[in-house]
Amino acid sequence: MLYDVKSLKAEEFINDEEIKETIKYAEENKSNFELIKSILKKAEDLKGLSHREALVLLECDISELNDKIFKLAKEIKQKFYGNRIVMFAPLYLSNYCVNGCTYCPYHAKNKTIRRKKLSQDEIRKEVIALQDMGHKRLALETGEDPVNNPIEYVLESIKTIYSIKHKNGAIRRVNVNIAATTVENYRKLKEAGIGTYILFQETYNKENYENLHPTGPKHNYAYHTEAMDRAMDGGIDDVGIGVLFGLNMYKYDFTGLLMHAEHLEAAKGVGPHTISVPRIRPADDIDVSNFSNAISDFIFEKIIAVLRIAVPYTGMIISTRESKAMRERALSLGVSQISGGSRTSVGGYVEEEKEEDNSSQFEVSDTRTLDQVVGWLLELGYIPSFCTACYREGRTGDRFMSLVKSGQIANCCQPNALMTLKEYLEDYASENTKKLGEEVIKSEIDNISSDKVREIALKHIEEMENGDRDFRF
Repeated sequence: MLYDVKSLKAEEFINDEEIKETIKYAEENKSNFELIKSILKKAEDLKGLSHREALVLLECDISELNDKIFKLAKEIKQKFYGNRIVMFAPLYLSNYCVNGCTYCPYHAKNKTIRRKKLSQDEIRKEVIALQDMGHKRLALETGEDPVNNPIEYVLESIKTIYSIKHKNGAIRRVNVNIAATTVENYRKLKEAGIGTYILFQETYNKENYENLHPTGPKHNYAYHTEAMDRAMDGGIDDVGIGVLFGLNMYKYDFTGLLMHAEHLEAAKGVGPHTISVPRIRPADDIDVSNFSNAISDFIFEKIIAVLRIAVPYTGMIISTRESKAMRERALSLGVSQISGGSRTSVGGYVEEEKEEDNSSQFEVSDTRTLDQVVGWLLELGYIPSFCTACYREGRTGDRFMSLVKSGQIANCCQPNALMTLKEYLEDYASENTKKLGEEVIKSEIDNISSDKVREIALKHIEEMENGDRDFRF
């Protein structure tokens, strides 16, 4: 089967032979000083790299050039995202699932995990708890179960979430991470007002994918891999992709991930809005030692750095699967979105779950509260951003990407980040976090290049001190 980036068939745009040839090429050139130097020079133009060029950088074994790879990733991160970090939280609606995924405790044969599904009233309580932390952006998660978690349940839950206004709280963007579905259902999700549709491939190796998903609808490799095409056909123009590093050889999945991004750009006109980089974690009856492809911290950091170089315009997400130390390193290398105060159990925000009642999908490494994470980011010199303006102003898909590529998005991002940070400080922050945040706003406001925009932002920040909320550019 021939490689065709524009094909709508999974095995043609994620072509096994092309990936294997890319891995061979990268292995042969990992010490090719002049070639690697030329790839880095090309990357300085900020237009990204091909999957083959990117894997050569990932495989580079020359210390001097590895230092340049990390340095360039930091420069590109600063160029496109500055020191803004977008905050979000996952919300698990249900862990009922009919699939047999061997790496996930939700798998149908697991009899030790407690099965739970939130009612609409329970969702309201969870959302109020999240609003009381200060969150404005959620990522909905469910297992795949057409009886317990039908699309109607997800749509009703989204409607419930958007309807809840508690004190000054409001969820302004609901991203959705649910199983691959039909164009019709994606159209319904679009009409419900979702932000980004997120779906992890887990692994792009078809044989390994089918072994890891032995039963259930997720076993269908092509249907799963082609889901983003159907989502875009259904009108969803912001999609988020990712793999679960550790399930398969990282070189293969790294290459497949970039080929998927290239395919979306070529076939649908816009690449992924976000790329997530989770690593396999322990959970209920899942033992990480059973997975021989687990990757080291160094390889993980390099994956993040090279992804940032290869797809400079794409947001990159890291979750509380990773430790505080790893998240700190990842932020400097390319990550632009992180979760804070997360719970991976169903109903875990209202009442912290007891170990014997486990309904979690995976163990959380970074267990700090949202306020602690926000304070930490401020101490590191970042601007924690609760902004949802682009989605609400229609700056999505190719419209968003054109603004990013031209550099114009910064005219919105910087003031929106500072204004939403101000909201958080006024309504939710501890005294220490508020003090740190006010200092950051004072120092960062001058980085708004437009005098007019800066003046308006300052006016809105002052108005927030008098009780007004929800300003955006």
